[in-house]
Amino acid sequence: MISRIDLRGDALPEGPALRDLLPRADFDVQAALEKVRPICEAVHHRGDAALIDFAEKFDGVRLENVRVPAQALTDALAGLDPAVRAALEESIRRARLVHRAQRRTTHTTQVVPGGSVTEKWVPVERVGLYAPGGRSVYPSSVVMNVVPAQEAGVESIALASPAQAEFGGLPHPTILAACALLGVDEVYAAGGATAVAMFAYGTESCPPANMVTGPGNIWVAAAKRYFTGRIGIDAEAGPTEIAILADGTADPVHVAADLISQAEHDPLAAAVLVTDSADLADAVEKELAPQVAATRHVDDRIVPALKGRQSAIVLVDGVEEGLKVVDAYGAEHLEIQTADAAAVAGRVRNAGAIFIGPWAPVSLGDYAAGSNHVLPTGGCACHSSGLSVQSFLRGIHIVDYTRDALAEVAHHVVTLAEAEDLPAHGAAIKARFGWKVPESK
Repeated sequence: MISRIDLRGDALPEGPALRDLLPRADFDVQAALEKVRPICEAVHHRGDAALIDFAEKFDGVRLENVRVPAQALTDALAGLDPAVRAALEESIRRARLVHRAQRRTTHTTQVVPGGSVTEKWVPVERVGLYAPGGRSVYPSSVVMNVVPAQEAGVESIALASPAQAEFGGLPHPTILAACALLGVDEVYAAGGATAVAMFAYGTESCPPANMVTGPGNIWVAAAKRYFTGRIGIDAEAGPTEIAILADGTADPVHVAADLISQAEHDPLAAAVLVTDSADLADAVEKELAPQVAATRHVDDRIVPALKGRQSAIVLVDGVEEGLKVVDAYGAEHLEIQTADAAAVAGRVRNAGAIFIGPWAPVSLGDYAAGSNHVLPTGGCACHSSGLSVQSFLRGIHIVDYTRDALAEVAHHVVTLAEAEDLPAHGAAIKARFGWKVPESK
């Protein structure tokens, strides 16, 4: 059901050579870009009318309005299963605890007497958030996007999720209920590239946003790339992935269950086990079949994901080699199930989020750890972070110098300006001192 890659015996290669040996899904955003271009431009030129036409084409429902009525949000919350409401409320509470602590404060550095630089943190003015609505419904993604934006102080928050024919063209009611719980009342029935285009260009119903965040399929990723430069984005999210670094102390039942839990997202989802224990590898393989048989989404998601080129059991000589492999892989989610797991986790450099030991599975992080589950994929964890309060903040430097403070450094500024052959830069300093640069004290 899952392939093996044996990296034992020889010294592991470095850098790209090691990454090339590891499993990864095919995800060609550049090819998708050409297909989303006409969709985005149709929204640009036709606004809501294009959104309505695309909802009929892609979602099978003809909308009267793109914006969701306030009453629909109220009704969705009123009809929400009490157990689901309680779970969402606890997820929100924990997420707020973690994300509130991330808020940065203004800080002033006194560089010299009379000269200071202040870094002021200002939230993005308006953001458009996206909650997928394809194979599954993701109210958790509403929580993970809205909470950090709110804690950052974003004043205008809008959310889009695909229209659902079975709900009369509205997004899934659990999505709407999550919005209501969070106090988000600007919600649109728009999906995929059309939603990103709506936020980027604005339409009759929806003012343009400064930034778009949220996970989605390849069409969402392609639309984000298309609009990079016009709007801010969080990331071009690819298929979800889990890597588990485990040794012989790991429980194969847990490991198999966690691989399956990620595989049920999508046939392109990646499930990777890195281990120095052939016995554990064998035991996990034996566990996969009965656990897969006992769950849902087997033929359309889990089996294709586990059998796909993006999933594998990777055998290594030891935990030290395993660390090199998982750092090269840069997983969205990385579980450490080894002896002294906390110490091993402390040595990891590249991961979207790290889950330590047998009692911190990825599922916990998806819903109720307090951490954010919007994370870098496709190896991007080597240079990018997951969604956080910082994602919605901009740092602005405020420079405040007196005459004396400028005079003290003026000769250095002029020297560097002339070294770069930018004499007017130096002249801007000289003009302040009667065209004679003060001598350094």
